[in-house]
Amino acid sequence: MPVPAVPSKGFLGLIRLLDVLKATREERGPQQFVDAMDELGGKGVFHTSRVESMKSVPIGLGLFTLRGEPWRHSRAVLRPQFSREQISDLELQERHVDALTTSLRTGSDGWTNVVDLQPMFFKMTLELMTEFLYGQSPAQAGQETGALNTQEFGHHFDAGKVWINIRSALGKWHWLVQPPAFSRDCKKVHRYVDYFVKAKLEKGGEQSAKQQMPHDMPKREKFVLLDELATRTRNPLEIRSETLNILAAGRDTTASLLGWLFYFFSRSPRIYDKLRTAILADFGTEASGVDFAKLRSCRYLQSCINEALRMTAIVPILERESLEDTVLPRGGGPDGSKPVFVRKGQRVLISTYALQQRSDLWGDDFESFRPERWDNRNAGLEFVPFGAGPRKCVGQQFALTEASVSHF
Repeated sequence: MPVPAVPSKGFLGLIRLLDVLKATREERGPQQFVDAMDELGGKGVFHTSRVESMKSVPIGLGLFTLRGEPWRHSRAVLRPQFSREQISDLELQERHVDALTTSLRTGSDGWTNVVDLQPMFFKMTLELMTEFLYGQSPAQAGQETGALNTQEFGHHFDAGKVWINIRSALGKWHWLVQPPAFSRDCKKVHRYVDYFVKAKLEKGGEQSAKQQMPHDMPKREKFVLLDELATRTRNPLEIRSETLNILAAGRDTTASLLGWLFYFFSRSPRIYDKLRTAILADFGTEASGVDFAKLRSCRYLQSCINEALRMTAIVPILERESLEDTVLPRGGGPDGSKPVFVRKGQRVLISTYALQQRSDLWGDDFESFRPERWDNRNAGLEFVPFGAGPRKCVGQQFALTEASVSHF
């Protein structure tokens, strides 16, 4: 059977487009997607999009925007950056978490003042990922030059994403939206990364980031993506795009996850107290007792993280493209139980948010933050916060480790 399609509303589908943009502005985009599908009777609905609308994105061509052989090459280059050896060394995460906690002011009563943690999480994850990918943090590189303004990067990157959403929603009409503001946002984002790329190419690809570290930092031989790329190509645009793909993902997803975790904890003192008790029981009062293996074995901490990922779906929609004409076993017919034909080149949007909010999979309390639902549960494909298959997020364990360390 042919695939069911999203019906247009208004001239060129502008009414549906405006609905999507309004929901995005009000920060309820994933729920709007679910509501739209419910409006269509709960059917599996396929929506086509065009990669051309994404070609001018700030992050350029890299792991998340390439397909086919170029994508396989990109993933192979990136894989050592996220090896078990790399992510099990917690010194980097601990140092940046310590910097965040040190910046919190304590009042005379011994408690920290009321503060908006979300911008601090985004700043921390950006600086951590910068050092992870480029071998040095903005502060180490000399932020007084003005070239590495993390706040400016964040502002223009977030503004650029708004334009990307608009262009993507327009599909084949994306070329109608190319405002000067979008170009300006892209340039500011590129400027941040170009600082590191230019410095590396000028000094030579053979110089490792370890040589640029301050004298008081541990002398470890680590894989640094910038160093590796500089030995493979002298094209600054290619290096910028490859690293910026990972930098952007590492900043946004982990910062969002941390924000949601603390949001849920603030509304459930019982869960927070239970987590605190579990952490003290497993690790004691000294942070020196924390290591990668113990983090993974702290079951209630991992349950809290999994539940936040389930509730919020940090990446609420995944996209897959059919490489050849194929037939899916379900999705067609009035009730979605019949096979459905997907032609070569057609893209399928998968709402992980909707998948992880289904009462038949998660129980009638699926809207409640309840980490205990993960007791003795090994989730399958009903829980895919980092995707699944060959394109599963290569940085999954790094993100989970960073989120775990941030609770100490």
